[in-house]
Amino acid sequence: MCAAFAAAQQKTPPNRARPGNSRSGLPNIVLIYADDLGYGDLGCYGSDIPTPNVDGMASDGALFRQFYSASPVCSPSRAALLTGRYPTRVGVPRVLLPSDSTGLAESETTMAQVLRGVGYRTMCVGKWHLGSQPQFLPTNRGFDEYFGLPYSNDMQPFVLRHNMDIIDQPVRPEMLTQYYTEQAVSFIARSQDSPFFLYMAHTYPHIPLAASARFRGKTGLGRYGDAVAEMDWSVGEILRALRTNGLEPNTLVMFSSDNGPWYQGSPGRLRGRKGETYEGGVREPFIARWPGRIPAGLVAADVASTMDLLPTMARLSGAPLPAQPLDGVDIWPLLTGERDHVERDVLLYFDNWNIQCARLGRWKLHVSRYNSVAWTPDPPAGRLNLPLAAPELYDLEADPSESYDVADDNPEIVAQIRGRIENLLPTFPDQVRAAWQDTMRTQVDSTPEGALPVRRNP
Repeated sequence: MCAAFAAAQQKTPPNRARPGNSRSGLPNIVLIYADDLGYGDLGCYGSDIPTPNVDGMASDGALFRQFYSASPVCSPSRAALLTGRYPTRVGVPRVLLPSDSTGLAESETTMAQVLRGVGYRTMCVGKWHLGSQPQFLPTNRGFDEYFGLPYSNDMQPFVLRHNMDIIDQPVRPEMLTQYYTEQAVSFIARSQDSPFFLYMAHTYPHIPLAASARFRGKTGLGRYGDAVAEMDWSVGEILRALRTNGLEPNTLVMFSSDNGPWYQGSPGRLRGRKGETYEGGVREPFIARWPGRIPAGLVAADVASTMDLLPTMARLSGAPLPAQPLDGVDIWPLLTGERDHVERDVLLYFDNWNIQCARLGRWKLHVSRYNSVAWTPDPPAGRLNLPLAAPELYDLEADPSESYDVADDNPEIVAQIRGRIENLLPTFPDQVRAAWQDTMRTQVDSTPEGALPVRRNP
């Protein structure tokens, strides 16, 4: 066992029994979350990368075709996942840096706090990225135990934490998936006297890519393919641990990703990548497995979001919802196949404080866009979010690649979605409303549909 594992095991507190246990009817919940995994990077979504364990989850459970992150970048997407609220509501509109003194607002309630309140033992394994100051770290946000990186693997200092302690620096990047998996399996084995929640947030396939010697060169698809294959192995080890400990029949296991692929990876047929509010930046794989409760082979076509997981978990655990209003909805009827649609308001697509798009049913309306592509050098006048001279409307059921603007043929749909955006604006913080007003008052030149907007010279 490596030094990091040995240190963690020595500092792991003994099991603390909580009221209730899995035999009482409360399900165990495992949420596996990839980093920068593309919509097209799993075998069950059309990839050539071998992912037999995740594909097996899809065969045994439910696969969603239109599942969304609340942001195309790391920190905001994780803030929304854990709170069920848009990242602009919870104080995390952008990617957090190690030097930042801010984090997920302490007034917000995480899914770990929701579940711990009704007797769950909770652990976060892997990447956190919601604030690196002590008050923002997982053990102060509802998790009994934490093992992982406080932020992305391309940030410094590169440290591995167990709870509040740094146990390895610098970290061996090729060993992270192995480290995480051993800790997750250990937590499952130690958590049979109460229901548990395991949040398994992988570091990969975020760049810089790495894989252990066992997986390096295995796929023939480069480091990216190898890193994804190793993550799939990790999924298999978690499923094996559940079976070995007799917990499989009462455990919901879910798999998704925080945003679309960066420079490597595939968004499938979707347009755009990480950092963009085109579908490739925000539409994610989502698979859920619970033998006997979720029908095998179910394919869900309705729109769903990472923000829906908290209210769904609350329903399954009988926990009260947080005091703050949620933006997510309970999707358990979709997971069971009881219904093929759940009601929701428009789903907003944010980049920082800026509303750029809104989804309603089959329709997606683009209302604003930056004047440069994410991760490229800023234009001479700076990177600006600008209104589109004419909003663009895409029918995502007929045109998932957002290739054909049909706004001129559907003016009533454009007006309806625009009206819903305006109705929601008063519920958001001042920064969102101010950003909207600043964007909409800016004069732009008429540009071709799908192009970057150009600010008009004064």
